[in-house]
Amino acid sequence: MKKFLVIVTIVLSFLSTAQDRKFKLVLDAGHGGKDPGAQKNGCIEKEIALDVVLQVGQILEKYPDFNIKYTRKTDVFIPLKDRAKMANDFEANLFVSVHCNSSTSPNPSGSMTLVMGLSRSNMNFEIAKTENAVIFQEDNYKKDYKGFDPNNPSTQIGLKILQEETLLQSIAFASEVQNQFKNTLQRKDLGMHQQPLWVLDATVMPGVLIELGFLSNAKESKYINSKEGRHNFAQVIALAILKYKNQLFETDTPLFEPKIVTPIIVEEPKPELVTIKDDPNYNLVVDTTKVNTEKKFKVQISYSTKKLELIPSNFRGLSNITVTEEANGYKYYYGAGSTKEACKKLVAEAKAKGYTSAFIVEDK
Repeated sequence: MKKFLVIVTIVLSFLSTAQDRKFKLVLDAGHGGKDPGAQKNGCIEKEIALDVVLQVGQILEKYPDFNIKYTRKTDVFIPLKDRAKMANDFEANLFVSVHCNSSTSPNPSGSMTLVMGLSRSNMNFEIAKTENAVIFQEDNYKKDYKGFDPNNPSTQIGLKILQEETLLQSIAFASEVQNQFKNTLQRKDLGMHQQPLWVLDATVMPGVLIELGFLSNAKESKYINSKEGRHNFAQVIALAILKYKNQLFETDTPLFEPKIVTPIIVEEPKPELVTIKDDPNYNLVVDTTKVNTEKKFKVQISYSTKKLELIPSNFRGLSNITVTEEANGYKYYYGAGSTKEACKKLVAEAKAKGYTSAFIVEDK
């Protein structure tokens, strides 16, 4: 009953003053501190979530009609109940929590957005259990959550939708997020789903939990973990929030064109398996990627008649510089690799620093 009265008070307050106040947004980076979240393929969920959330905030802080609160801005552990209390005390208009998905199988991929509700999907229920399970890492969780058990479907179903309008607004925003993922980023769209998530149930304003993608999927994890991929996610999430704010407050804050960048993703060379048949009764399979790991290629960035000291300040911040002396001058190289494919990222990094004519050469 007490929670219901809080909801009614906030809703009435919003209806009477929406035009005269700033849009209050809570940005929640999932996990943190002793709770790393999913850890797959060299990715750590808590780090990715924080990076994306901070970038979303940087974009929206430029707009004077936004008032933004972060549940965390560093790598610290914040209990779910504290995240919800922050949002409720702030009297936020929207709660956005950012996470990454994971599976025991390497096959699932795609982005999805969750809102508070009930679902019969087994996969989504597993996600709900995973995101709610952080409760067990909190002190006095049995007291704070009054017997709520993330692993018990009966307690999950016991969660109630207390405010229909809040749910409808959450669904509207979630749909816009998925629209941006699908049409702007060209990510696989797993849609919007209703799930019994404690942090969304405990917050009294519209809210969503965004799953950027599956860290357990090797290809998708590389996109999510890349600097460009995180930038892209932040761009479209910020745009979705702007659109939602304009619709909810009936304002015309100018939208921006998202700057989508293609990630520089270097695929690991696949082993070439060779069968040696010197003896018809004996076959030996050799992984050729491990036979010779000598660096055979490097990236030439410049030529000069002057010999420069091999320090970053002389090469626009680049380190790992080598030089060879030619008849009339010096050739400077950035990095090295065992294959041309491995040097492509080095070329891109050199060009980004201004060495636009950088190219790969064989290290003789």
